[in-house]
Amino acid sequence: MAPIDWALLGGYLVLTLVLGLWLARRNSGEEDYFVAGRRLSGWLAGASMAATTFSIDTPLYVAGLIGSRGLAGNWEWWSFGLAHVAMAVVFAPLWRRSGVLTDAAFTELRYGGPAAAWLRGIKAFLLALPVNCIGIGYAFLALRKVVEALGIVSGSPAAFGVPDTLWLLAVVALMVLAYTVAGGLWAVVVTDLVQLILALLGALAVAVAALHAAGGMGGLLEQLEGMNRPELLSLVPWTIEDGGVHWLEGAGISVPMFLAYIAVQWWSFRRSDGGGEFIQRMLATRDEQQARLAGWVFLVVNYLVRSWLWVVVALAALVLLPDQGDWELSYPALAVQLLPPVALGLVVVSLVAAFMSTVSTSVNWGASYLTHDLYQRFIRPNAGSGELLLVGQLTTVLLLGLGVVTALISDSIGTVFRLVIAIGSGPGVVLVLRWFWWRVNAAAELAAMLCGFIVGLLTTVLPLVRIEDYGLRLAVITGVSAVVWLSAMLLSPPESEAVLETFIRQVQPPGPGWARLRQRFQVEPQERLSTLLARFVCSCGMLFGGLIGIGGFLLHQQFSGWGGLVVFVGSWLLMRRLPQQNGARMV
Repeated sequence: MAPIDWALLGGYLVLTLVLGLWLARRNSGEEDYFVAGRRLSGWLAGASMAATTFSIDTPLYVAGLIGSRGLAGNWEWWSFGLAHVAMAVVFAPLWRRSGVLTDAAFTELRYGGPAAAWLRGIKAFLLALPVNCIGIGYAFLALRKVVEALGIVSGSPAAFGVPDTLWLLAVVALMVLAYTVAGGLWAVVVTDLVQLILALLGALAVAVAALHAAGGMGGLLEQLEGMNRPELLSLVPWTIEDGGVHWLEGAGISVPMFLAYIAVQWWSFRRSDGGGEFIQRMLATRDEQQARLAGWVFLVVNYLVRSWLWVVVALAALVLLPDQGDWELSYPALAVQLLPPVALGLVVVSLVAAFMSTVSTSVNWGASYLTHDLYQRFIRPNAGSGELLLVGQLTTVLLLGLGVVTALISDSIGTVFRLVIAIGSGPGVVLVLRWFWWRVNAAAELAAMLCGFIVGLLTTVLPLVRIEDYGLRLAVITGVSAVVWLSAMLLSPPESEAVLETFIRQVQPPGPGWARLRQRFQVEPQERLSTLLARFVCSCGMLFGGLIGIGGFLLHQQFSGWGGLVVFVGSWLLMRRLPQQNGARMV
């Protein structure tokens, strides 16, 4: 990088630090620090959600997928759009009405007794430490690969025999800590907005430069078609030829795997009703309408905007870097090869911004569990606001340190991504059902969470029981977890009516699973379940119709483009005919 590029990066880091310290004055207690005083707009919360998932690792992950498996490989993460639609349409208002501080704390609103307390503590521990630290390490791993690809560091021993990569990770970690520890969620979401804009501009710059170097879209597509790899430009992992369906083996997606993506993964994963960081943002919004808006802002940015920026760069890399050994590194390699000074500096700033937005969110979110759900709940129930603020800041430091260590263990971003999914699969169906069925209890959720974590870890890591086919592995994890949690639920008593009444009056859940209790307590749901399901179906049509339509037109596949557009418009028209709200708040 040229001196001007380093100056841009340094200026950005200073700006972020100043902004975070300035926002620290808004924090007067735990609620300000972890949910921004519940004063976020839907636009700001949604932008923060999008920035959180736009990490430095995601363009590398997509480049690796396309380089090794083609365009259809993106269904590994596109399939989560189903869960994210459910989050925006169904669960966002429910979470906001719950009024809790974390999703772990929600367990003691929904359940009661010692089992609920155990569930809350174990859930907070697992999400804050092993799961969250793997996620933080995942982002640091990507940063390590980027800085080595850019030639900023070499990975060789430097001062005191410590690799220069580790020194750089430590410096960046300290910068993230400086504004996150001081500013809390306010600093995270406001800097996220800046970071999202920079990240999108950087992705656009690399995409435009790569497309120009490849001879424009027409030239790029012509060269890709000559590679004799039909999976590269296929939006789905099959082709229809000679009146039959032919599976694309080069896509690396078996039939069970694709069915697992579409039919199982999105509701089996632990984020089926939102996911920790997203739930934190929805809980921080002003009201239910803003929570739902936050979900839609995220959907548009994550799937319809940046998805295709990454795809263009990844496809161009196949033509421009034919000898690339690690396709995950093709994204930064193209930036170095194609961009002049200043432009390269802006892209580096955008990647660092994407990294910082993810890590700052993860450490603040993880610290909320350690502070609110472990320290305050089990160690110091009478702790004052100042003490809790201090504990939150200290646990933020702890989590970031553990994340840096985790980053040095693995070399494959895709491998870590699939491990995170595996150990989080299994409990998703329970997380959904607890909103709509009174019989789900704490024992069922605890059993599903622990079983999914253990079986997912064993079938992914342990050689003797490892299942290589991802679809079969996910089916085994989900099936075994279902047997375990259903048994635990049926062998344990239901929650008391006092606990269920408190939940019903607070959340007003929809569905026939609560009909008898709603009638007894004279509470009506905010919306009918049939309306929510219809809205979910229409929203899925809009999201995936838009995704396929944009991709079809971009890749000169007219049938897919017009087909996606028709699905999008038809779903939107049907959505407009649905009632906006049914039922009264309370009788």
